[in-house]
Order: sequence, then C-alpha cells, then structure tokens
Amino acid sequence: MSFEAAIARALPDIPRSTSPVDQIAYARDLWPRHHLAVTEGRIAEHRPGMIVWPATTEEVARVVRFCADEGLPLVPYGAGSGVCGGVLPDDRTVVLDLKRLSRRRALDRQAPSVEVEAGALGIRFEEELNAEGFTLGHFPSSILCSTVGGWVAARSAGQCSGRYGKIEDMVASLECVVGRGEIVRFHRRAGGPDLTPLLIGSEGVLGVVTAATLRLHPAPPARAFAAFSFPTLEAGWDAMREMFQAGLRPAVSRLYDPFDSFMARLGAVRRQRAHAGAGDEPTEGAPARAHGARGPGAGAAVLRGLLRAPGLLNQVVDAVGARVLRGATLILIFEGTARASAEDLARAAAIAERGGARPLGEEPARHWLAHRYSVSYRQAPVFMAGAFSDTMEVAAPWSRLGALYRAVRGALGRHVFVMAHLSHAYPDGCSIYFTFAGSAPSVAAAEAKYDAAWRAALDAAIDAGGTLSHHHGVGRSKAPRLGAELGLGVDVVHALRGVFDPAGIMNPGNLLPRGPAPAARRPPPPPASPALDRDSLLVHAAGAARLGDVERALEPHGLTLGLDAGAAQPELTIDAWIAAGAPGAPDPWSDPVDHLVAGFTARLASGAELAVRPAPRRAVGPDLFALFLGVNGRVGEITSAHLRAHGASLPRALPTSLPRQPPLGDAEAAWLDAVVGAARGVR
Repeated sequence: MSFEAAIARALPDIPRSTSPVDQIAYARDLWPRHHLAVTEGRIAEHRPGMIVWPATTEEVARVVRFCADEGLPLVPYGAGSGVCGGVLPDDRTVVLDLKRLSRRRALDRQAPSVEVEAGALGIRFEEELNAEGFTLGHFPSSILCSTVGGWVAARSAGQCSGRYGKIEDMVASLECVVGRGEIVRFHRRAGGPDLTPLLIGSEGVLGVVTAATLRLHPAPPARAFAAFSFPTLEAGWDAMREMFQAGLRPAVSRLYDPFDSFMARLGAVRRQRAHAGAGDEPTEGAPARAHGARGPGAGAAVLRGLLRAPGLLNQVVDAVGARVLRGATLILIFEGTARASAEDLARAAAIAERGGARPLGEEPARHWLAHRYSVSYRQAPVFMAGAFSDTMEVAAPWSRLGALYRAVRGALGRHVFVMAHLSHAYPDGCSIYFTFAGSAPSVAAAEAKYDAAWRAALDAAIDAGGTLSHHHGVGRSKAPRLGAELGLGVDVVHALRGVFDPAGIMNPGNLLPRGPAPAARRPPPPPASPALDRDSLLVHAAGAARLGDVERALEPHGLTLGLDAGAAQPELTIDAWIAAGAPGAPDPWSDPVDHLVAGFTARLASGAELAVRPAPRRAVGPDLFALFLGVNGRVGEITSAHLRAHGASLPRALPTSLPRQPPLGDAEAAWLDAVVGAARGVR
C-alpha cells in the first residue's frame, strides 16, 4: 500500500494534501539560509510527503499514533515563521499543521487566565483578549505570522518582556500529545515538580503542544514614553542594568547602537519629507534603510558592492565612532496606571541622566510602538537586491555582556556588516540582538560566507560565556554547537526524547546535533565560599553551602536572597533547599521578569556531571533545572548554583490568583517517574 493510501485508510476524516503547491509551502520555515536557495530557484528540495490538518486534540493523537506505528517522521507546524531551520521534511514526512486548533476554550476573569489551542494566530488572539479587557503581554515581532504553539515550542520572547516575562513565565499548564499518541496535561508548579519547562522550548522533538493555559493581565490603562541618547552603547546598557536592578520593569527597553540609531534618525527625516510630499516613504529595515535598496537596479548594485567588503565597512563605522554618529538610543515604554507609569518613568529618567544621557522626548518611543512589527518584513528587499541578511540573539549576565558583544560583533564583522541592539533586559543580564548583512558573487559563495559567519559567531558566543539563543531557538542552524553550551545536557535531552517520543518520529534532525557530541567540558569545582558577581547580582554557591551562610555572605553588600523568613530554613543546604522546591523563594508569578537560578552544576545519580552556565534566559531546548527543583534529589544533586541576589528595591508586584502548587495527578506522576528514570541513567 502506498504512503498516501495508508494515511487515507487510517485517517479518512482528517483533511490532507499531497498537492505540489502545498508541499512547497510546507517545505521550510523562514530560515534565511533557505532564502538563498530560493533566489536560485531551488524551492522544492525538501517537500514533505503529506500535510494534514487535524481540528481537535483527539485527531492530533490519532495522527501521532499512526505515524509512530508506521515509523513516519512527523513535524508539528504552526505558521512557519521560525528562523532557525526547524522545518526540513523529506518525502516520508507528515507535516502536522495545527492552525485548525485555534479555539479559545475558556477565559477565567478572576485568575485571570485563558485556555487557548495551539494554532491560534498571535495577533488575532491578542486582539480578542483586548476586546475582553485583557492582554497576554506577549508581542513577538512575528505576532502577525506566528501561533501560540510556536511561541511555546521555541521559548519565545515578546517585545514587552521587561514587564511580563517570556512565554515560559506565562504558561500555567500545557496540553500535549506525546509518546505514541497519549494526551496528557502538565501543570506549572512554582516549587516543582514541574514538567512544563521540559516541553517549553523543545521545538517539536518531544511532543505536540495542542493547548495552553496562559496567565493574563488587565489591559494597561496608560503608557509612559521616553527616549534617551547615550554617549556610548556601554553607558546605555549600564543604565538599563541599574534600572532593572532598582526594581523598575519597563515593558519595553531597547538600546540601539550608534549606527542603528543614526539610521533611525535618517529614516525619520526621510519620512517627514515623504509626508510633506517630497517623495515616497522608505522601506523599513536596517540594511535596506541604510542603503536605499528596494529591489534590483542601481541601488541594489551599490548594496552588493558595499557588502562584499564588510570588514572595511565595519571599520569605517567604528572609525566614525559614537560621537560623530551622535550616540546610542534607548527607547523606554512603561505600562500600568497613569500614576505608576509616570512615577517609574521619572525614576528611569533620573538613572539615564546620571549616566550621561540626553533626553530625546517621547516621539522616538511612540514611533517605535507604531512600527513595532515592521521588522518582520525587513529581509525581502535585501534578498531581492542579491544580498542576504539575518539576525542572531544571544544573552549573558551583565558582567559578561561587554565581552559577549565585542566577541560576537568581531566574529561576524570579518564576514558581514553588523549592527546591534539590546533588548529583553533582566536584573541579572540582557540579550543582544545582532542584525547583519552580506553579499557574494554567487549563491554558492553567499552560502559559504553565511555559514562561515554563523560558525564564527556561535563559537565566539560560547567562548565569551554567552548562550547561543535567547528567544529564536536552535533549529538546525545552531544545533551543531549545542553540545558546546550544554555538554552532557544534550545527552539528557536525548534521554528525555526516549521517554516522550519512544518511536523517534518527532521532528527528527531538529534541535539536537547530529553525530557524536563534542567532549563535554568538565564543570568547574564548586566555590569554597559564596562568590558574588556584583554587576549581575548573582551569587555562586556550592550545593553543600547552607542558606544561612549565603545570606551572611551577601549581608555586607546590602543584598539578600529575598527569602520568606517564615518558610526558609537557614540550616538547609542549597542542594536540599532546591530539592524541596526552594521553600520561601520569591514568588515567580509576582515578578515574571526575574528567576531563581541563572545556572547550575549537578551530579546525576549515574555520577555524570551536568553544567548549565549562567544566563538571564536561554532558548536552547528544555530547561533542565526542572529535573532538580522540587524532585527531592531523585535525578541527582546540585553541586553549585548561581542564585539571584536582591537589593532593597523591589518591583511592583503583578497580582494573580493562579494556583502556585496544583496537585500532582496520577498521570503526571507517571510521566515524572519516567522522566526521572531516564535522566538518572545518563552517563
């Protein structure tokens, strides 16, 4: 029986297609490397065998069960807006398009929360919530062409993460189809055990997210806007750090490097002229905006020529310097009540001006908000001009941010023209978002240059102590270097896949590197005494250190772990405290921008050693800390942890009545047992 006939017989009532048009449409995501092939007419190299459109969770389970029984690769598909090569089927692959699962199942106005199916399109979902007086607070640049399930799968961040956190901070529970078609719901528990962090960010290799219960907020009644010009990028990020560590939570804080700031000002002048009738408004987008490239022609030739000498172009920008380009621009937007927003903005303005900033008024921030999604359409003019462009988002603690910025910018700059902005800031660190563009005489040469730039940049990020991804995920583009960041963690994810996907059908080739993993770096020994990273407000303590000892080490610096004295036990070791669910720790629902542990080392039950280096947030697969929080030491012991230290300034709490510790049901407990058993045996 043919492939198509077998599916038709097993799933006769589920819409499906083998149309060549559909196969081409579902052959890839928006990974820019694929765009190069398209410019040469290579658009059908990875056609799937079939696309199916289930409409219910039960239908998804039937498809998963069929593919598991037949050994057919299965790729969950949202809206195809990923940029890391997460979709790359072959002629035996079934693509599972989830967009028919788009219903809002329930809205709880008291919590407040919403249960929504995975195929809900982002912008429509947010607009429906706004009509009810709520917001999710999640605004990725791809919101016009991405889905709730895609956000969860990629561990997405939105533009207002400075107030509402990332998608993992919004999930209260997940409904998933895993294993051989089992339907299970996983609940978030502030003190563990919590399996949701293992599914969030798993990029379709562990199962299919079919619905999520998400925390909501009242739609903000007011916003406060400001922009500032800093003499240097470093001065700007120092001010951002001080703001977040002072308890301020601007919904939006975006710091643009001097060249990107200059281009934004130039674009503003051109828009003013256009509105006055002097010409057309330019295309949005950094590389296109910078060189006037709108398509083939003289402008395109100029663009290609400039980008073929990226080293010289980067040197010219560096030589011109921040002073000539008039500094780096910080955009700030606060949300909430009119009074609270104005008060917080006044505090932020005082910090900025102490850092040497010059106020620019409200207009740049208001303009940014009005054009906040234009970034999703920046690449087309560049590729039409015969060049290429891409973005890379990395993150690190504040103490390593300068080294990360210089290393990645230098590595990219040898191959492509580079700009950068900082966004998604946290008390302990920040993300850097690099935009780059290049050109070469042929598509093959462009692909080689593109690959060389990415290899150099990923190596530089790892060597500088950063994480490979903050919110785009891994896909296939970053998978070859995942072992360099996670070491033994890659083997742990493989073990988890054996539990959730025993047939090995879920999006094979994605996220996890192919071939043998590089030799894992041996974790550094635990510190003999608690060591404070003052810039990042992180304290590195051995798992055997006692909570009371850590608190005493922080006290001379005016810092604390922020524990509830009535719940925390000073005599507990860090390992025992985490194993018990970190009793007395700050409520993660109250300040979703913060987190408990930025990095850790652990010794598994097998004796193998796991190391996850500190980062403010990462999107490099499942969050492996979930294997230790509140699991009573069943997987292994924490040998050291980078814990968040807190000053006297606390952020405004975001209230919610969502349960912190929902009961662990039998089905979840069974999956937890399976996960624990698999992780314990990793060597």
